[in-house]
Amino acid sequence: MIGKGKSISHTRASIGYGWNQEKDAEIVHSRHLAGRTPKEITGEFRIIQEQNKRCKNNTLSFVLSPTIEDGKNLGQGKLKKITERFIQKMDLKDHQAIAFVHRDKRHVHVHLYVNRIGFDGKAYKDNFIGKRSQLAAQEVAREMGMTTVKDVQREKQNELKEIRSQIKQIHEKVMADNGPKDFDQYMKYMKRHEVKVVPHINKSNKLQGFRFEYKGHSLKGSEVHRSMSINNLAIELSKNSERGILVKDSKTVQLMGNTVELSANIALRLAKMIVKKTIKI
Repeated sequence: MIGKGKSISHTRASIGYGWNQEKDAEIVHSRHLAGRTPKEITGEFRIIQEQNKRCKNNTLSFVLSPTIEDGKNLGQGKLKKITERFIQKMDLKDHQAIAFVHRDKRHVHVHLYVNRIGFDGKAYKDNFIGKRSQLAAQEVAREMGMTTVKDVQREKQNELKEIRSQIKQIHEKVMADNGPKDFDQYMKYMKRHEVKVVPHINKSNKLQGFRFEYKGHSLKGSEVHRSMSINNLAIELSKNSERGILVKDSKTVQLMGNTVELSANIALRLAKMIVKKTIKI
């Protein structure tokens, strides 16, 4: 579960969004309030807020977002419990508050609005409220056996690690089985294995590198593996061609029907490699 929080001044508009009937909004928590419309709730907030006119951002807005999978099993009772535990951890249990659940787009989430001004007229300190909201939501998720932010991050890291490994394996298979002699051939053979290789060319018409798109992920070559950086890839392709990949007596290469420039450093290395190969022959 992810928790987000901030101080706001547009109380009525925000509560109106939370109470949006088009999103099938349900009230899951209400404390120290009697109103039944955004206008009435805002009016009740304002009565308390009048005690502290110096505070401009006098309402606290929070969003509690369980993962999609966790959200499928969360009824109104559990969402109420999650909200109340979060409020307690944020030390806001004595403040006016109202919370709504939205079930739109398959993603269940709670919008919570709390009066920043307490009944004593003091403003709740909102220092680092975003980070504190995140930590409080993480504690609630852990206590209730739900997926935490760290769990999600760990899953994403493991998934990305597997994607990198798969792309690298496909790259190695293409280089070993097909021996591509230039970038176009390499891109064509990679595409046969469902890896789309997208060149990145800057405004100066210089080839900066490639992105590898696979199973919904897009990674730079160097992010997949250092052997797949533009420099290393260019060298490997040149090894497969007697003439190399450079257009004769230049630092350019042919790519998708166009002539693009390589960096001076890599062009020099490729030229030297071809000279050595020629001398050896």
